[in-house]
Amino acid sequence: MRLNNKPFIGILAFIVVLFTMPLGHALMILIEKIFGHSGQFPGATVLGIIGAYLLWMGARHQNETQATWYGFFGGILLWTGWVEFSFVWSALHLGIPPLMENGEVVTKPEYLIMPSSLGLLLVSLLYFLFDGRTHCKFFTWLQRNLKLRIKRVVGEKQRNFAIITAMETIYVLWFFYIVLLLIYDKNILGDRHPVSYAVFAGSLIWSLYLVIRLIKFNKMAAAVRYAIPTVIIFWNAVEILGRWGFFREIWVEPTEYALEMMLMLFCFIAVIVLTMITSKLKTVNKKSD
Repeated sequence: MRLNNKPFIGILAFIVVLFTMPLGHALMILIEKIFGHSGQFPGATVLGIIGAYLLWMGARHQNETQATWYGFFGGILLWTGWVEFSFVWSALHLGIPPLMENGEVVTKPEYLIMPSSLGLLLVSLLYFLFDGRTHCKFFTWLQRNLKLRIKRVVGEKQRNFAIITAMETIYVLWFFYIVLLLIYDKNILGDRHPVSYAVFAGSLIWSLYLVIRLIKFNKMAAAVRYAIPTVIIFWNAVEILGRWGFFREIWVEPTEYALEMMLMLFCFIAVIVLTMITSKLKTVNKKSD
């Protein structure tokens, strides 16, 4: 099998997106530790500006694969810099303490208030649900099965893959953050509630189904966009296992596990380089054909 063909394209896309989950967590912690209480918010603002710049670069790019990568990394930086740290600022401003159990922090203050954005999330998701231009398989599935009879828009202009990928990244992260935070809340369910076990099992089964579909992709840009929800759904199970104490989440303590995080970063960069080589090989093969 050639590296620039299935199943390797889907596998590479999955691995790249998978690595961004712990590295994104570690980046947030490092900003808090390096810049301190007074400097973390200017640092987070700059991080978001970098994400916005990547998004702008991707929006101007004609190449679908590169626009998708710009959008993905831009979305990650925007989420971490502007969205997550906005909750950090709000929690500090309101003086919300962390949730403690047995003398340990189990939920940070910013995540205690994040579920308050549930209404905004649901309202804004209506845009995608009722949008006749959407190409998202999940929303087209909902439109079809809910018999919404949404008029499909034809003859539309070229799609902006950077913005599409960034918004997909932000919304999927946002949605599943709130799902986990709601089930963790003991006043609602609790992390040992049967529903929590169902979410864990459902995330594994759903992500496995998506992986089976993902490895059939032979186009990197589409594979990356499909890998985003695939990985985030899989990461639900990882987060729940960490919550249950099955392993230590080293990405929330990057300074204590610097060697492991550096190895993870090195592997991440290596896979990124490999995906670039794969994309170039695909382009060369198309031209030779």
